[in-house]
Amino acid sequence: MTESHFPIDDILRSRRTSMLVDKTRDVPRELINELCELATWAPNHKRTWPWRFAAITGPAQLRLGDAIADAMSVFGDEPAKVEKARTKYARTPVVMVFGCAVGDSELRTTENRDATAAAVQNFMLAATARGLATYWGSCPKGANDPVAQFCGFDADTTVVCIMYLGWATSTVEAPERPQPSINYLSD
Repeated sequence: MTESHFPIDDILRSRRTSMLVDKTRDVPRELINELCELATWAPNHKRTWPWRFAAITGPAQLRLGDAIADAMSVFGDEPAKVEKARTKYARTPVVMVFGCAVGDSELRTTENRDATAAAVQNFMLAATARGLATYWGSCPKGANDPVAQFCGFDADTTVVCIMYLGWATSTVEAPERPQPSINYLSD
C-alpha cells in the first residue's frame, strides 16, 4: 500500500467504529452544529439537500429507546432484544439520527439516500478529526416511522443511521482490508 502525505488519508485510516467513549463528557452543541454543517458538503444529486439531523441527549435518549423498543415489540422481536433497546441509546453522551427526505421519483429517492449516506461519512470523518468516536447503527425493523416522528422529521423520512457519538477514550485496532478489486477499462 502506498502511504501518502495528505492529512485526510490519516483521518480515513484512523476512523473506527467504536463505543469506547467517555460517557460523562458532553459533546457541545456548537460542535454538533459544526459536524452537521460539514456533513452537508456531501455530494448531492440535483441539490435536493435530503439529509435531516437530530441530536438526542440526556433523558430523551431513553425516550428514543422506548419508542424503538415499542416498535420492535409490535414487529415481533424477542422480548430480551426489546428490553435491551430501551436503554442502549443512552450508552454515549449523544445519539445522532440521520434521516433522508423522499425524492420526486424512485431514482431521486435512491440518490437522496446515497447523498445522506455520504453526509454520514463526512460527519464521521470530521468527528474523528476532532477526537470523537462514532458508531453507525441501523434503525431496527419496524421502527423507522416512530424514530422519524420522535425526531420531528417529515412522515415519509427514511432513517439512514442512528449513530452513537462521544469523546474517544482509546483507539481500536484497524482490521485487515483486502486490496480493492479494480476493473480498468480502456479502448
